[in-house]
Amino acid sequence: MKNVDVKELIAVMDELEKERGISKDYLVSALEEALVKAYKQNFDVEDGVDNVKVTIDKITGEMHIYSSREVVAELPVPELEISLEEAQKIDKNYNIGDIVNVEIVPKDFGRIAAQTAKQVVVQKIREIEKDMVFTEFNDKKGEIVSGLIQKADNKIVVMDLGKLEGVMPLKEQIPTETYRVNDKIRGYVLDVEKGLKGTPQVIVSRSHPDFVRKLFEFEIPEIYEGLIEIKSVSRDPGSRSKVAVYSRDENIDPVGSCVGQKGVRIQNIINELNGEKIDVIEWSEEPSIYIAAALLPAQVMAVDVKEDEKFAQVIVPDDQLSLAIGKSGQNARLAARLTNWKIDIKSESQIREILLSQMQDEENENLEKEEKEEEIEKKKKKTKKEEKEEVVEEVEKKPAKRGRKKKTENEE
Repeated sequence: MKNVDVKELIAVMDELEKERGISKDYLVSALEEALVKAYKQNFDVEDGVDNVKVTIDKITGEMHIYSSREVVAELPVPELEISLEEAQKIDKNYNIGDIVNVEIVPKDFGRIAAQTAKQVVVQKIREIEKDMVFTEFNDKKGEIVSGLIQKADNKIVVMDLGKLEGVMPLKEQIPTETYRVNDKIRGYVLDVEKGLKGTPQVIVSRSHPDFVRKLFEFEIPEIYEGLIEIKSVSRDPGSRSKVAVYSRDENIDPVGSCVGQKGVRIQNIINELNGEKIDVIEWSEEPSIYIAAALLPAQVMAVDVKEDEKFAQVIVPDDQLSLAIGKSGQNARLAARLTNWKIDIKSESQIREILLSQMQDEENENLEKEEKEEEIEKKKKKTKKEEKEEVVEEVEKKPAKRGRKKKTENEE
């Protein structure tokens, strides 16, 4: 069969393979399958007949259509079988039961083939490009991307990321920020999904704690190089974040390196977050030290930990209590998230009152115990006295009986 426009498509496929990495073999295979369907639809092939095959030469673009038919002795079923006589005209070696590929030359199929080929190639290119973009951005999960805001209404922000759109739902936005069309912003790739039509869609976040983590990696070379490690991040988006850092190198000050000279490094991150406060603390494997640091900027007097329960009782000076707890409990809440410990904060006065109360309770308990013991002793003494009196009484009664008996004998 004439190769019609298929030859031109083969040239296009060669270019696509070189420039975009789209497999030519995949496109040719998809085109062959589509042409089989087109043949069946346009030439009234019965449903269930599955013996048509299309082959395309990957170099010349030459196309052939074959019908696979079984060799029978006589009265062949059209489109499914071929007589032995006809089969042996093709090749004398064919016998009954063999399968023969008979080439079909349908009228006007060249026009149908050309139209189908264009549609299939365009469709497959789109699908492949979508898959490639999906794979590209799926590999960027957990990374930071930047783009222009295309749309900012109905509680959803849509970003232009170049090859596709990024969507930032309301819960992934920073509450204190205002988003305007054409503003350039950065966001954290939270997930990559496929829409209803297979179009990839990137879910972007600016409120996720890992957005802060990634910003630190961008701004602090020591973190990017692995000299400083971010152990934990807790965040109240738009208001405050706490970041615990650690370095195995004793010569490196992890907190100082993150803050930078005159706070330059940390200020860049704060600017990106539109003024969100950031507390950088040094991580410690000793829970009491770590928890005390996590409550900064408040000063801590003592930390009593119960490791089995992961519970910590923290004592702070009276004037530091409100600072340790924070507005609406924010500082204590962030510290608990950062350390993954339950933290109970008490002032020095509160602890003193608790201790005095406990001492008073103990004294009361001791007094009650002493009173009970005295009552028990009294009961014991009383019981002994009663027992003694009973014995005396019994003894006194016995001689009187003996005396009356002797008197009776004398009287007799």
